[in-house]
Amino acid sequence: MSDGGARVTVDITDGVADVRLNRPDKRNALDVAMFQALAAAGEQLKTEHGVRAVVLSGEGASFCAGLDFSSFQAMTGNRNGDGDSGTGAIGAVAEGAITHLGQHVCWVWQELEVPVIAALHGHAIGGGMQIALGADIRIAHPDTKLSVREVHWGLIPDMTGTLTLLGLVRADVAKELVFTARMVEALEAAELGLVTRLSDTPRDDALSLAGELAQRNPGALRGAKALLNRAAAALAAEQFEAERRTIASLIGSPNQVEAVMANFEQRPPTFADPT
Repeated sequence: MSDGGARVTVDITDGVADVRLNRPDKRNALDVAMFQALAAAGEQLKTEHGVRAVVLSGEGASFCAGLDFSSFQAMTGNRNGDGDSGTGAIGAVAEGAITHLGQHVCWVWQELEVPVIAALHGHAIGGGMQIALGADIRIAHPDTKLSVREVHWGLIPDMTGTLTLLGLVRADVAKELVFTARMVEALEAAELGLVTRLSDTPRDDALSLAGELAQRNPGALRGAKALLNRAAAALAAEQFEAERRTIASLIGSPNQVEAVMANFEQRPPTFADPT
């Protein structure tokens, strides 16, 4: 099932699915093809008989550096205010679904019945951070830098992060991380609860843990994950719709464009107060 030329590769050995973001030349930045490949990998694993645990990691220098800026630019000119952020295939919500594609690449790991372990290194920023938050466990290299980055670009975390973040840290901590969009070192991330633990070899340790879990009663692990996820799952549909509605009001708005331009022109932004 592995394809060296694919945006995402999946290899299954002894009940462990090794899922790897495979765009190392772009630090695994998220373009439409990456979104589609991640969603397809998650959906395939839902029906893959014999999978008992999943490891999610990235090839190259980083786990995922966030949204590919060319994709980000394509979004800015298309706002319709109806809960679709104007991102085309990324922003369209299928009938009966609770997520659009951009949210699904994060939430699909929670929809999987088996444990999902993210192995982080380099950067986990913006959308990459939200994908990591969608895993059940996060093992990070001490040099990893993490950020809920969206406010830096005049946006909000809209890939399920407003729900998954609050499941890990106190509300005031979540707000500080979102409001400031600051970079967080892995040690602080572990202290805050964003990261489960640190490791000099995060992917090796994630695979080892997944192998250990694959030897446990799969029914017990699935039951435990379902029970531990019940509270968040009950809130998910409404929260994700609110994310889509809020991001739709921001993308391409004058203040959001000003945030982008000020960053690129390396000057203080000039924002208009909401009326």
